[in-house]
Amino acid sequence: MQVPVELDPDVADEAPSGPTITAYDEQHYVTYMRLLDASRDEADWTEAARIILHRDPATEEARTRHCWESHLARAQWLSKGGYRWILEQAIRKGL
Repeated sequence: MQVPVELDPDVADEAPSGPTITAYDEQHYVTYMRLLDASRDEADWTEAARIILHRDPATEEARTRHCWESHLARAQWLSKGGYRWILEQAIRKGL
């Protein structure tokens, strides 16, 4: 990991979508885990977006919904297979 993980960082309007883990992903690991928890707990997406993503769905519903969906999709990708890239990187570095 090259970028420090932050506990409650601001987020971009859209999460990365490529097949490798980015510096943005590394910075937002906690954000992704919080989104997965909210999804698993069937939390209201608007409340979770306000708390986790610092977005206001009341004033920008479409933008906030896209941000939510983008980041949740990235979190799901990381949890279902993207994490392997982290392991492979650690092996290459001899960690």
